[in-house]
Amino acid sequence: MNIQKPYVLFLGDVPDQLAAKTGDGIADWRPDWCIGQVRLPGCGADCGLPDMTVAEGVAKGGKTLVVGVVNQGGFLPDHWIATIVEAIASGMDVASGLHARLGSFPAIKAAAEEHGRTLHDLRHPTRDFGTGKGVKRPGMRALTVGMDCSIGKKYTALAVARELEARGVKSSFRATGQTGVLIAERGIAIDAIVSDFIAGAAEWLSPANDPDHWDVIEGQGSLFHAAYAGVTLGLMHGSQPDALILCHEPTRTHMRGLPHMPIPNMADVFEPYLTLARLTNPAVRFVGISVNTAGVAPAEGDRIMGEIEQKFGLPTVDPIRQGPGRIVDALMAMSGA
Repeated sequence: MNIQKPYVLFLGDVPDQLAAKTGDGIADWRPDWCIGQVRLPGCGADCGLPDMTVAEGVAKGGKTLVVGVVNQGGFLPDHWIATIVEAIASGMDVASGLHARLGSFPAIKAAAEEHGRTLHDLRHPTRDFGTGKGVKRPGMRALTVGMDCSIGKKYTALAVARELEARGVKSSFRATGQTGVLIAERGIAIDAIVSDFIAGAAEWLSPANDPDHWDVIEGQGSLFHAAYAGVTLGLMHGSQPDALILCHEPTRTHMRGLPHMPIPNMADVFEPYLTLARLTNPAVRFVGISVNTAGVAPAEGDRIMGEIEQKFGLPTVDPIRQGPGRIVDALMAMSGA
């Protein structure tokens, strides 16, 4: 990808921090690419960047306005259009990971054409994919999977990939969502692929490689989420993981956006993931549990992780607060390193 930097993040007026997870991801993992954030009145999110207007962002050298939000359905609210058009008219390109194409809005399309600016629709593939084949291919692959969606799969994969790189291990982070694509500047927003081709796209994303090379693949959705289980399954079959890392957030009581569906018991999630993943890799196994403890006090997080590890016998860490070293140790043991 060739998106001009630095970025100004547009958070609109989203109601909470989780709705700004794209902005958070970029600000956390590529802070040197970000100069500020634009928020509309009533915005309930803050990525910790300086607040500014579009004009101030341009004056400080901003090159691309990045729509740093996610929402169910991936729609672009009509009242955001004026800000996006202002950014274009002021000389910025625009990048969005929403399902709605920027160019499908007449005012945005007209402004981009008039001012010669580029619209980046990160959610939409620029190539075609075949169906999955399920043929075993060389190389090692780890996939993050979740108790729920929006729970830490991307951060876990990024932390594991960074640790592998620090150890000098041949490895690649494989982005499967719009935020990961912005961070890695490559990848596929797998949830925008037609369902028949999700597995094939995942195979393309994590191709045959050296036997000791690790692909760390960003998970999507959850097998237990009524809205997003389909993309989880297709990604799992196509990525053909050798190792699964379960991601958990202990303060959740129900599935994201589905208050009538409680979070499953952790004891009940391992076997469904393994059973379905064995379709394309019979040797798949869990190597660790990643717990996002940001919502609890450190001592409480340590207690929760200790109980989980004692119960399930898997390395259990908060990969951001503690680092993913013990999970990476398990990956290294699998590949004989």
